Amino acid sequence: SPSPPVLLLLLLFLLLLRFGLQDGGVTPICPPLLRPPPGPSPPLLLLLTFSSSPPPLLPPPLRPSPGPILVRFLWRRNRRPPFLVLDRFLEQTQAHPDQVFLVFDTHTFTYRDADRTSNRVAHALRSEPGFRTGATVALLMGNEPAFMFTWLALAKLGCPVALLNQHIRTRSLLHCFNCSRATVLLASVGMELREAVEEVWPTLSQQGVTVLLMGGSQQGVTILPLRGVHSTWDKVDQAPDTPVPRSLRSHMTFNSPAVYIYTSGTTGLPKAAVVTQNRLLTALAVLSSNGVSARDVLYLNLPLYHTAGFIIGFIGSIETGSTIVLKRKFSASQFWDDCRKHRVTVIQYIGEVMRYLCSTPKRHDDQDHSVRLAIGNGIRAEVWREFLQRFGNIHIREFYASTEGNIGFVNYAGKIGAIGRVNFLHLKLFPFTLIKYDTERDEPVRDKNGLCVESKKGETGLLVSMITDIAPFVGYTQNEEQTERKRLRDVLKKGDMYFNSGDLMRLDQDNFIYFQDRVGDTFRWKGENVATTEVSDILTMNKCLKEASVYGVQVPGHEGRIGMAAVTLTDGVEFDGVHLYDHVVRYLPSYARPYFIRIQDTVAVTGTFKQMKVKLVEEGFDPARIQEPVYVLDHTENSYVRLSHHVYSCITSGHIRL
Repeated sequence: SPSPPVLLLLLLFLLLLRFGLQDGGVTPICPPLLRPPPGPSPPLLLLLTFSSSPPPLLPPPLRPSPGPILVRFLWRRNRRPPFLVLDRFLEQTQAHPDQVFLVFDTHTFTYRDADRTSNRVAHALRSEPGFRTGATVALLMGNEPAFMFTWLALAKLGCPVALLNQHIRTRSLLHCFNCSRATVLLASVGMELREAVEEVWPTLSQQGVTVLLMGGSQQGVTILPLRGVHSTWDKVDQAPDTPVPRSLRSHMTFNSPAVYIYTSGTTGLPKAAVVTQNRLLTALAVLSSNGVSARDVLYLNLPLYHTAGFIIGFIGSIETGSTIVLKRKFSASQFWDDCRKHRVTVIQYIGEVMRYLCSTPKRHDDQDHSVRLAIGNGIRAEVWREFLQRFGNIHIREFYASTEGNIGFVNYAGKIGAIGRVNFLHLKLFPFTLIKYDTERDEPVRDKNGLCVESKKGETGLLVSMITDIAPFVGYTQNEEQTERKRLRDVLKKGDMYFNSGDLMRLDQDNFIYFQDRVGDTFRWKGENVATTEVSDILTMNKCLKEASVYGVQVPGHEGRIGMAAVTLTDGVEFDGVHLYDHVVRYLPSYARPYFIRIQDTVAVTGTFKQMKVKLVEEGFDPARIQEPVYVLDHTENSYVRLSHHVYSCITSGHIRL
C-alpha cells in the first residue's frame, strides 16, 4: 500500500492549525479527563470525532492543539532508517529503564527487564534449527509476559508475527497457521493449549514446521512435556542479553507486514488481516490521543491476539510509557479489587465487559477506585448510563474500527450511544458514506445506473469508506477472493472503489454516528466474530445432521447475537443431543457453539441456493412461535436438551446466564 503523501499531511496540519482551535470552526477535542495529564492531542487517523455537549456527570471537555502528535507522526514517518514501533520501545527503555512496564500476578518487569529478556529470547531463537531471521512466525500463547517478550524479540529479528487465537482448534488452527505462511510455531503449552498443539503437531511435522515451546514457571506457565516438540525457554535463561543487531531487521519498511490478526468473515474460516508497520506506527497514538501518559496504569484483560488487546493495550502503552497490569482473562469478581490493588487509571472494554461489571452485586466501595478512563467498543447506551451512575465519573471513550478496515471513529464528546461524530474535514480526508442495504438479498441497493443509493440522515445504511492513499485497504494474506469481496466498486460514480465494512450504521441530524448491526454471514457474540459458514461446516461433520443453517439471534439483556442453527437430520438417524454436544465442544470455541438447535424438515434456500435466514432470525428461539422442536445447550447435562417454555422464560429474564 502506498505511503501517505507528505505534502497532504502538511496541508492537513495547516488546516488543523487554521480551523482546529476556533470555537466556531472544526474543533477536534482531546478526551475530557477528570485529572488530565499534560500531553498531546488526537493523531492524524483519530481526528474523527468532534466536540459536543458532554453527558451528565462529566466536566467540560478540554480542547488542546492537535499539533504535537501530527508533528511527531510526520517526523517519525520521514526518519531513515524507518522508525518502527520497536524503535519507540527502545526509546522508552533508554529514557526510562526503571519505569514499570508490566505487572503480572506477583511479577513486576521494568522496561530494562523487558528489553533484556526479549534480547535473550531473540538470541535463543536464532540458535534454533529451522528458525530463520525475517521469516513469519506464528504465536499461540495466552495472556502472559512471555507473549510480549516473544513479540518484542521477533520484532528485533525482523519477523512478522501471526497472532493465533488460543481458543481455535484442529481445522481452524491449521488453516490460520498455513495462511500466514509461517515456518515456525511458538506455543506456550500449559494444560489449556497442550491438546491444541498435540492435535496439529502430526500435520505440522509433515510440513516441516518447527514447533517450539515458550514461557516457563517464572512467567506463571508450567511447561508440560510434548512428544516431538521441545522447549526453547531453557536456552533463553542461558542466552546473552546483549542488544540484537539492527541489521537483522534492516529489510523492514513501512509497507512490511508487522502482524497478522485474524478476523472471521463470510467465508467461514478466519482470515489473516495484514497489519503493516505503517499502520502499527499510526496505532501508537491511540492511547496518547486519549490523554494517557506514563503516569497511568492500564488494566489489560482482553486477549493479546485481538486488535484491542494487542494494538490498543500493548502497543498503545509502548508509546505512552504507561504501566500494563496484565491478566490472563477477564474476571468480573476480581476486576475492581485488581483496579484498587494496582491503582489502575485506564481500563479497556468490549460491550460484554461493561455489562458483566454492571451485573455484579453492588458494593459499598463501587466508586472507591482510581479509574478515570475506559476505552473500548460495543457498549450499549443503557449499560453506559448504568456504568456511570454506579461506578462514578469515568470517561468512556467509545470507538469504532476493524482490524482490516480503513475507517474509524472515536467518541471524544461522550455522547451516550454514539461511536463518534463526523464533519466536513473528516469527510474530505477520509471519505465515507452510508448506503442502502437489502438485507433479504444481502447486497447494496443500486439505482438504474448501477450506482449505490445513499441513506438519508436517520436511516440505517451500510458503512463504506473510500480506498485512498491515506486510507488504504491492504486486505487478507493469501486470500485475494475475500480481499476483493471487501472492495465495493461503482459506489457513487463509475470506477470508484470503497471498503465494505459489513456494518450497518445510522447518522443523526447532529452528525453523531451510531452502530446498528452486522450484515452477511457474520455475527458477534462474547466480543468475538462468529462465521456462520465455518460453524455450519463443523455441524454437518456430525453424523446425525444433514444440513445446517447457522445464524445469530438476540437475547434480551445481552450484546450481540448468540448462535442458533436450523438443521435437518440425516435420513434414518435420530437426533442425538449428547453426541452433538460432544462434537461442538471438541471442534468449536465456546463463543461459536450454537446455543440453540432447531430441527427442520428442509432448510429454505433462495433461487441461487443461498440459505434464507431472515425469517429464522425474526422467529428467534421462542418455542411459542416455532412449531418445530428446539433444543438448548445444557452444560449440566452435557447435552442438547429440549427447550421448554420455562427454560425460555428463565433465559429471557436473565435467570439463566449465557
